[in-house]
Amino acid sequence: MIRISISDKIKALLKMKNKTHADLAGFLGVNIQSVSNKFYRGSFSAIDLIKIAEFLNCDLAFVFDDKQRIILDRNDITGKDNDDAV
Repeated sequence: MIRISISDKIKALLKMKNKTHADLAGFLGVNIQSVSNKFYRGSFSAIDLIKIAEFLNCDLAFVFDDKQRIILDRNDITGKDNDDAV
């Protein structure tokens, strides 16, 4: 099995959505060097991943048996109640 790094997966998602590292940096409110460092180190926090999923208009989820999903969103980090929770 080939292992693909989290950085490479995010790069592929950005490419699929026609977004750049600079676009992502702007959305995250950081400079492009900070984003480049995260890619180089593969040091994405949970909130980074949630924000990246939001930026790319996709879900960050745990999927079980292709049927059950637990989707992570910004409310999981901020502690606000989410009426749509599973």
